[in-house]
Amino acid sequence: MNSSFSTHRKTGRWSVLIILLLTALLVSACGSSQATSTSAAGTATSENSSGEQRTITYLGKEYTVPATAERIVITGSMEAMEDALLLDVHPVGAITYSGKFPEKFASITDQAESIGEKTEPNFETILSLKPDVILGTTKFDAPVVEQLNKIAPTIQVSHISDNWQDNLKLMGELTGKSKEAQTAITTYQQDVATAKAELKDKMKDKTVLAVRIRQGSVCVYPSNVFVNAALYEDVGLNVPDIIQQTKAQQEISIEQFAQINPDYLFIQFSTDENPDTPGALEDLKKNPILSKTKAFQEGHVYVNVIDPLSEGGPAWSRDQFLKAAVKELSQ
Repeated sequence: MNSSFSTHRKTGRWSVLIILLLTALLVSACGSSQATSTSAAGTATSENSSGEQRTITYLGKEYTVPATAERIVITGSMEAMEDALLLDVHPVGAITYSGKFPEKFASITDQAESIGEKTEPNFETILSLKPDVILGTTKFDAPVVEQLNKIAPTIQVSHISDNWQDNLKLMGELTGKSKEAQTAITTYQQDVATAKAELKDKMKDKTVLAVRIRQGSVCVYPSNVFVNAALYEDVGLNVPDIIQQTKAQQEISIEQFAQINPDYLFIQFSTDENPDTPGALEDLKKNPILSKTKAFQEGHVYVNVIDPLSEGGPAWSRDQFLKAAVKELSQ
């Protein structure tokens, strides 16, 4: 009896020791696993949310932006859209025109969501896209910019044609494509020099006019706005008096047009800008007064030599128009 009890007591002690040992091993293993899990989560957080920032300068103003701006939203600025097109930058959110992305931006809007029309940013959609940087426009009112800045650092891209190089450099700096931006600028400047040499004598006594049909009206612009910047400021063609007097987009009458009597005429026309007057271009061509002007009589009228929704001033459309214009004017 005593021997049996002693044996049973020894066996019980060994059972307790084994249980304690297994428990210790299990706790140790769980602790190790938890530590490994915590370590891995910490690493992932560090890699994806480093919070690193940098300061860039654009048109004399400093902006604090993420070190890597991978998620860019463009709202209100067709200038920024064209710069993105030139540098092959794919924004996560972009401007629609009449409810759709313009065809010329198809190559960069393949993964973008619409954030509203040019003058109507959708704040809720922009917020949902979690942008690193928002590129707005200097045309936005202060309350709009304030609202955008609550979502992400917002830079108002200049709509002034004279700032086209700074705009392109900004896009390049934000996206790591500064070299490509500078190359585009240098190439354009070389193309301008070639155009000047080629057209200097041929266009000496000629008048070249560029107009845009909007809401059925024929509009002209200052010498540094629209495609005029390439024609008059860059290449140095003669500036018509009406262009010299124009301070902003201005409608001209048929009589004023006839008085200018241009030798060469470039027309931009898009049905998106003329929803209520889709026949405005054909009406212009058939006008009996205009048909007697030199450009029409000599067959020097060119319609949409570049995409009709092009701004004219930014690097992309400036370069595209220069090449198209030189091709026509040099014949």
